[in-house]
Amino acid sequence: MLTRELIARLPKAELHNHLDGSLRPETLIELADEAGTRLPGADPDEIRRFMFVKDARNLDDYLQKFDITVAVLQTAEALERVAYEMVADAARDGVRYIEIRYCPQLSRRGGLELEEIIAAELRGVRAGEREFGVRAGIINCSLRHFDPAVSLEIARVSVAMRDEGVVGFDLAGGEAGRPASHHRAAFDVASEGQLGITIHAGEAAGPASIADAVTQCHAQRIGHATRLFQDTRLLHYIRDRRIPLEINLSSNVQTRAVESLPDHPLRLYYDEGLVVTLSTDNWLMSATTLTDEYWLAHTRLGFELPEIKEMILHGFESAFLSWPEKQRMLADVRSEIDAIAAAGQGV
Repeated sequence: MLTRELIARLPKAELHNHLDGSLRPETLIELADEAGTRLPGADPDEIRRFMFVKDARNLDDYLQKFDITVAVLQTAEALERVAYEMVADAARDGVRYIEIRYCPQLSRRGGLELEEIIAAELRGVRAGEREFGVRAGIINCSLRHFDPAVSLEIARVSVAMRDEGVVGFDLAGGEAGRPASHHRAAFDVASEGQLGITIHAGEAAGPASIADAVTQCHAQRIGHATRLFQDTRLLHYIRDRRIPLEINLSSNVQTRAVESLPDHPLRLYYDEGLVVTLSTDNWLMSATTLTDEYWLAHTRLGFELPEIKEMILHGFESAFLSWPEKQRMLADVRSEIDAIAAAGQGV
């Protein structure tokens, strides 16, 4: 009796979503026009098809489309608008809590300072929160190919803006051959500054990348972790310490982190007792929503409603929120999920 419509109604948490990968096609067209950036068309459907990554050979291929979106995110107004629209779009998908991540260094081409970039995102997020009732936080990313000094600067600014709505620090970008520990000083600052720490790992590199993130860089959550199953001892370490995994089904297939959905280790991780929750990674490049991701888990990997409920709750439990706020949100979400599920099943 589980339907896509029922999943859409369930309150959900989105922990892994990139601002520069989630623009509305209409907004991308307008911002490109303002910035003087050429796009391969002016029709939203055409842009939507073009930005959807269908033929990437690996993660680096997948990331090439971000050059287009980053080019239009060079003003405070553009950043504020996109952040606001993301909260609005999340609300329409039943998302009650979202952490929006972005590398602010990418928006410095026009002279903006890191603080100005992050402040613009936060203005958009706060406006969206007020209007749509979605709780939101900002995760600032550095990129693995950056000089570690850049990562350190982003971490310091992130800590300084923690009380304004920055909830976490992350490392993203091309993973293979670029250990997170090269940026350890930045993670030390983020940890000492009491930010949440999540790291992309085990997506385009093996389980050693995950171990490096956890043991050397204070990672409290791991993004992707598709190669974790290759090291049983590490898998048990992650399980036993309840380190959450941010799973992104669609993008993992697109980046060739897995060959196909049936090959995805999500079912293995869940059955092994790991803390797993679903996210989208990028709404635009992956042409997906959080409802779509949970629907894929049901239709392609056999997850039923009680299991989907547990993964949704894992998302809220793993949020970079204060404990009291998290408990209040969890109580509300549990009640609402049970009511929706009972109504959907005719109970």
